[in-house]
Amino acid sequence: MKIGLGGGCHWCTEAVFKAVKGVYNVRQGYISAKELPDQFYEGIIMNYDPEMVILEDLILIHLRTHQSMKDHSMRHKYRSAVYVYNQLELRKTRQTLKTIENSAGSKFVTRAYELACFKESRAEIRNYYQTDPQRPFCTRYIQPKLDLLLKEFKTLLKE
Repeated sequence: MKIGLGGGCHWCTEAVFKAVKGVYNVRQGYISAKELPDQFYEGIIMNYDPEMVILEDLILIHLRTHQSMKDHSMRHKYRSAVYVYNQLELRKTRQTLKTIENSAGSKFVTRAYELACFKESRAEIRNYYQTDPQRPFCTRYIQPKLDLLLKEFKTLLKE
């Protein structure tokens, strides 16, 4: 299966999902939705094995690792979203978001969209965390998200 995610910096999202079991081919870049195909936001696309990790868990991780409950001044760059590839996936993803919202008792700004286009980031900024986890950006923003993953989603992480 294939899915796109956006919410915060694509360096953060890339590092988070590279750590998740059953996720592979994580690519960071810029995503647009069919409703506004010329408007791009930072995000990732990735493949995942639904026998190893389910959509609901991926969405839960996504919601916990970025500001998914409030709008902020950078939403023009960081849309809180799940991007899918067809109408069936769109309905399923919207229902999953609604179920999570109801069980959490919280309202999320995260929405599901049908993906229009993905443009991969330039090579020198890909695998940002993996190439130098000691960078100030990595220690300040990415490492706390990875620590949260280890605390709350340990069973879903790669060895």
